[in-house]
Amino acid sequence: MQIYDSVQKTKVPFNPIREGEVSIYVCGPTVYDDAHLGHARSSLAFDLLSRTLKALGYTVTLCKNFTDIDDKIIQKVEETGKSMQEITAFYIERYLEEMAALGVQRAQIEPKATESLGAIRQMIQTLIDKNCAYSVSSGDVYFDTSKDSHYGEISHKVTDEDTQSRVGHNSEKRNPKDFALWKACKGEEDICFDAPFSSGRPGWHIECSAMIEKYFHSNGQYSLDIHGGGADLLFPHHENEAAQSRCATGHELAKYWMHNGFVQMDGEKMSKSLGNSFFLKDALEVYDGEVLRYYLNSVHYRNDFNFNEEDLLTSKKRLDKLYRLKKRVLPGKASAVSKTFRQTLLDTMSDDLNISVALSVIDEMIAETNEKLDANPKDKPLKKETIANIEFIDTLLGFGGKEPFSYFQIGVDEALKTKIEALLQKRTEAKQAKDFASSDAIRNELTAMGISIMDTADGTVWEKA
Repeated sequence: MQIYDSVQKTKVPFNPIREGEVSIYVCGPTVYDDAHLGHARSSLAFDLLSRTLKALGYTVTLCKNFTDIDDKIIQKVEETGKSMQEITAFYIERYLEEMAALGVQRAQIEPKATESLGAIRQMIQTLIDKNCAYSVSSGDVYFDTSKDSHYGEISHKVTDEDTQSRVGHNSEKRNPKDFALWKACKGEEDICFDAPFSSGRPGWHIECSAMIEKYFHSNGQYSLDIHGGGADLLFPHHENEAAQSRCATGHELAKYWMHNGFVQMDGEKMSKSLGNSFFLKDALEVYDGEVLRYYLNSVHYRNDFNFNEEDLLTSKKRLDKLYRLKKRVLPGKASAVSKTFRQTLLDTMSDDLNISVALSVIDEMIAETNEKLDANPKDKPLKKETIANIEFIDTLLGFGGKEPFSYFQIGVDEALKTKIEALLQKRTEAKQAKDFASSDAIRNELTAMGISIMDTADGTVWEKA
């Protein structure tokens, strides 16, 4: 497998630290608000990576953290009057529900900063003992970037025009590039935790480094195989993580660094500060999670994604073709997946998750299978193999697993569903009474509503035409 390493800025062969095993750490959300499409894009990118590695035979350990200590969370506490635990628990649960709706598999490890304070304090103390960090009169603790001769080698950038951390500037910093490891309490009502250096809370960057050291075991050269996240985290977050971990442990944090592109709307990077953030919950109210998954994964993970509904609807039509084929080959049981099809998809995804080519391979399979079924509609071996192929697509890429008639009911509101079911019941009763004129009239009424029906051995099924 080849992956694009953000540090080397090129595709490189992936060779894990331990044969057959892969460790991945992905920076998760700061849980003070609902997830937006940028969060979804990152989760989907690394879900694809994890699925691909598993399909290649690796044992994957994926860790995704929750930042549940942060100034923005504290601001939410002040605004709502709710406790920090209430706020963070609510948004963590909402996040996990929304990721599940997108078909994102749960990480094996999901640490919270509040559950890792011991590891955080220990790493900060180690950095102080090694003279790589220092306290100032306020009680804040800063990392001394001058102590790391490799600072800047992750992002190839050493200044940040916005902010080096999520804490305010302190005039006692030795160097403008130095960043906060620990933020001391500023008042009695501040949310604080005890530590030898001061009562306070951790800075943003130290959380991830400490959690990585807590849950992964170094081989003496690296803590883990792959560290991932959005492109906006490369600097300063990942640069600072790498520096403090290097100084604390004496080895590199990750062997490979991978970053996904931004989600844009009207050509601008999604950002709450720009006022154009698109919450995932809003998208899920309108579109099925699998449709969003297919659409958000349709552009290579490293490229920026320009979200617009016209492209989403075009993308859905492409997914529809897979489900129309699935409807055509069911009912039935899967045989073995086509070896050629399976290997072609794996080879494609092994090329730095080349999703565009993978989707083209699937399109070709759909077209070829439909052509063969047109020539021989009763080809049972082909149907069984096709069912297996679709099951493999679902395993590898996370779509195609729904029951096809249910898929084509997506977007039909409950009131209309109730009306359709009532009409179908009347039609069944008319057929049983051999009132075929009424039965045909009901079918015509449903057709006029944009609903097509099919009588099967298990009853009548319907879909939105």
